[in-house]
Amino acid sequence: MNVNWRAIPQANNTLAVLSAACEGYGYHLEVTDEPRPDVTIYSTNSVNERFYRDEIAGAGCITIAGGPHPSACYSEVAEYADYVVVGEGEYTLPALLAAIEEGRGPPPGVATAAGYTPARHTVLLDGHPPFSRIKGFVEITRGCPFSCGYCQTPRLFGRCMRHRSIDEIARYASRYRDIRFVTPNAFAYGSDGIHLRLDRVERLLRSLDGRIYFGTFPGEVRPECVSRQSIELVLDHCANTRLHFGAQSGSDLVLRRLHRGHTVEDVVRAVDLCREHGLVPIVDFILGLPFESDDDQRATLDLVRQVTRGGKAHIHYFMPLPGTPLQNDRPRPLLPETEKVLGKLALGGRITGSWMDHEIRFFRRTSHL
Repeated sequence: MNVNWRAIPQANNTLAVLSAACEGYGYHLEVTDEPRPDVTIYSTNSVNERFYRDEIAGAGCITIAGGPHPSACYSEVAEYADYVVVGEGEYTLPALLAAIEEGRGPPPGVATAAGYTPARHTVLLDGHPPFSRIKGFVEITRGCPFSCGYCQTPRLFGRCMRHRSIDEIARYASRYRDIRFVTPNAFAYGSDGIHLRLDRVERLLRSLDGRIYFGTFPGEVRPECVSRQSIELVLDHCANTRLHFGAQSGSDLVLRRLHRGHTVEDVVRAVDLCREHGLVPIVDFILGLPFESDDDQRATLDLVRQVTRGGKAHIHYFMPLPGTPLQNDRPRPLLPETEKVLGKLALGGRITGSWMDHEIRFFRRTSHL
């Protein structure tokens, strides 16, 4: 049986992960720019899904869809795709391919137009390689204990953090000169995500041989995890001169409603610590949140100004994502003064991102089928 992977740039790391998983079961994924027999697999997010919907519906082959959007909207996607892998795919996708080849019904974790039975397993990261012949970033942690209202991560991967072992991380990282990681919070490695185990982070960093980039995209950190001790680990073992973390809002009221789990003071402290130790803080913000008042937005703008005095800000415009608590909420307009200040900061090279088009940020992120 020929198994094809539809090339979608935003899913390159997913391709690396699932190609390695399928190889372990004897399936070779052939990358293609169009649907081909016998089977073509798609991994889409909530922005690019619409570009492939008609292609999937009209494909002259068996189609499998997965990723953040199909996982959240599996009933809808099952109307035009033959099979939908819901959530993690390392075990479910090869099991589905075997079922198709043998003429059996789909395994748990796969939705069809006829219905859906949830998966009865959780992926153990050490049980599946992060990549094989197709290289990708090394995923060191999956899951997030927080429940930010806009985020799909805990809904896709659960709130219990799962970590790849140091030996396995070092094994795959050795294939890179520049080492980068996939993780929801780099400083949370080896912990439950709330009570840090920086001793385990240090053991991880000591085990690696190469130029290590830790706490930068695609493995940022959280502001309350930035401390003298965590920064010193970066300075002692890593090559990055930046630290990337999310503030999201300059209003404590908004942060509480988002269930972010940190305060504005945590963000200010993290920014100050970065500057004190010579690291450039790169801080994410979301504007246009549905329950953001004018004063809340102005407070966020004030924090953006503060960050950009010695660092950089990355600005997003709120986009409701399916499967999240805020999926049915609409973004609120930006104040004219906000647009004016952001435009000036952008011209000065002090902020990046897009506050006019809330979709741009999704074209730089990876997904996990």
